[in-house]
Amino acid sequence: MDRIVLQKDQVLFKEGDPPSVAYLIESGEIEISTHRAGERLVLSKLGPGDLLGEMAVIDDAPRTATAIALTDSVLFQIDRTQISERLAGTDPIIRALLEGQLKRYRGALAAMQGKAIHKNDSDTASEKLGIGKIRLESQLREALSTGGLDVRYQPLLHVQSNKIAGYEALVRWNHPERGPISPVEFVALAEETSLIVPVGEYVFDTACAAVKTFIEHGADPKPFIAVNVSARQLSHPGLIERIVARVDAAGLPQGSLKVEITESQALNYEMVEKVISLCHSHGIKVALDDFGTGYSHLTHLHRLAFDTMKVDQAFTRAMLEHPRSMAIVKAIVAMGKAIDADIVVEGIETEEMLQALRDLGCDYAQGYLIGKPQTLEELTKS
Repeated sequence: MDRIVLQKDQVLFKEGDPPSVAYLIESGEIEISTHRAGERLVLSKLGPGDLLGEMAVIDDAPRTATAIALTDSVLFQIDRTQISERLAGTDPIIRALLEGQLKRYRGALAAMQGKAIHKNDSDTASEKLGIGKIRLESQLREALSTGGLDVRYQPLLHVQSNKIAGYEALVRWNHPERGPISPVEFVALAEETSLIVPVGEYVFDTACAAVKTFIEHGADPKPFIAVNVSARQLSHPGLIERIVARVDAAGLPQGSLKVEITESQALNYEMVEKVISLCHSHGIKVALDDFGTGYSHLTHLHRLAFDTMKVDQAFTRAMLEHPRSMAIVKAIVAMGKAIDADIVVEGIETEEMLQALRDLGCDYAQGYLIGKPQTLEELTKS
């Protein structure tokens, strides 16, 4: 596990040990010391929120000091991959400054003669933000390993039949200290690192189990579950094959899972085209999420064979009051029909909005009128 517990006087690492991981102190106090001229020198005493051991990991050099727990302590491990990913995404100038800092740190420590190094209390706001993100990342890793993430399901209504046809899986995290954390925050954090891959795998596993439960409870029609996938997940080898293996292992009907592609930057068309082709060969439908916003534009539809277009609620919220908004929704629905793509319209909150979709011949509706995101237990308790 990423979290470790030390008893008072327990040694975390010794001077000369090879570097493996760095640590973030969650609670307790750690003393850092070294030996010079046969005498033991205390360099610093670190507490909650402090990092230690990161210098040796960054420059791959033996430990230059010994770390001992002064009190019972809890620490998060930060492995070399986490640190490397952060450095790889850092501005080259910042990396150069860090390298210079490492050289000065090593030189000063080697030349030290009885003068202790004390923690600098004048941390900048950006440094504190960085430490906070590392701490949150470590806690997210722990939540993954302990089942601390939750998946909610928001229903999608088939407009013409007025039946629930499927659900969108939405991952949630109820932090033990901060309470519910915005998906925007922790999903973005996961996407900055390789964590988005295990988070995605967790959601797919949970979604497969949910489909099976819905079917066992007599859902009619048998529902699908749509799962959001980022570009980083798409680039991870074997994603679609693992999805297919999950569906087959659970004995689910073909098409039980759908893939929704979300992207905060321009899509890699060659990669996404291959993913869509592979999905289609296994009977998996692919949706373009939040059509019309951000980087989602007509070129995607021209070059990529999406099965579904999801219309962002920014267009639908005002469609009854503003003719221009209604005209845009109407045009998107017509365009979807012309390219043989289903249309999902988000943000439906009133019966009048739903009736407007019926009049337009829209395929699916999603929003608080249809249903809020709920747990599987809430949806199957009746």
